[in-house]
Amino acid sequence: MAPKHVPMRTCVGCRQVKPKQAMMRIVRTVEGNVEIDPTGKKSGRGAYLCLKRGCWEKALRKKSLNYALKTELKPSEEELLRRFAETLPEEELTGLTWQEKANLLAALGTRSGED
Repeated sequence: MAPKHVPMRTCVGCRQVKPKQAMMRIVRTVEGNVEIDPTGKKSGRGAYLCLKRGCWEKALRKKSLNYALKTELKPSEEELLRRFAETLPEEELTGLTWQEKANLLAALGTRSGED
């Protein structure tokens, strides 16, 4: 029996290729808003980041997310991403389910893309 296929994605911060489930998806929705997508199922153009603070900071500093999402981040969207990055540890979080990722986002006190 062949092993099950594991989707791989590239982190826009560190450029490492990892399993999709080990990363957080950032999405530019059809409406043009940039949001954190813990389920990985929202419709729109997506980019992936490791669950490590350094990757998020680097992606924001180097504008990698702007390039990957083909948009310019609004100040409020960039602030949401920075606040989320501050909740992440220096060492990478691994093995989280989509629900655990959603709980990380809920800890900010706001849902993604809403102010």
